[in-house]
Amino acid sequence: MPDLKKILSTLERYHGPAPLPVARGPFELVLWENAVYLLPDERRAEVFETLRRQVGLTPEALGKAPDDVLLPIAARGGMRPEVRVLRWREIARITLEQFDGNLDQILAWDYAKAKKALHRFPSIGEPGAEKILMYCGMAQGLPLESNGLRVLVRLGYGRAYVKKYGAMYKSVQEAIAGELPKGAGRIARAHLVLRAHGKTLCKDASPRCFECPVAPQCAFAAR
Repeated sequence: MPDLKKILSTLERYHGPAPLPVARGPFELVLWENAVYLLPDERRAEVFETLRRQVGLTPEALGKAPDDVLLPIAARGGMRPEVRVLRWREIARITLEQFDGNLDQILAWDYAKAKKALHRFPSIGEPGAEKILMYCGMAQGLPLESNGLRVLVRLGYGRAYVKKYGAMYKSVQEAIAGELPKGAGRIARAHLVLRAHGKTLCKDASPRCFECPVAPQCAFAAR
């Protein structure tokens, strides 16, 4: 089994520190997750900052903004912008009606309750809720998206299931549980560098193992 601490350190030296999202707090991070569809991080940041400038990143401002303001911003976020606008309005409505306009209150709740609360929002499943809480300083385990998960499976953690993503995710979490960094900040760094590695070198198709700094420790590269 590879050494996760050494792998993360090697990847950080290779890729450099990955930037944190510009979104702050659970409400902004829910919006961040819903800003674009299948577009690069640069476009996500552009859409998010345009919302900040032209509308305001509060549930009150978002709920009152007219469609002729929101739709052009949503159009920069990819296909079906009208659905994106509906989701933004739903995020605002849920925050106002179910959380008295203050989603920050969930950060004082226990972890399981806070995670369950985030599931009420559009597009926020289990990994998404864990990631939002991680960025807010609450972390139990290492949230992974598809890129980071692929990296760890190839390194030899967990089992690869072609059609059972949930089972694969669970197997990786169980495999890395004893090697996780301590503290939400270090966990966020691990999440980001694994994601960066999966997006650049350890790609789904045509992985660039010959350039990979952790190839000597990787079961996939050895094959």
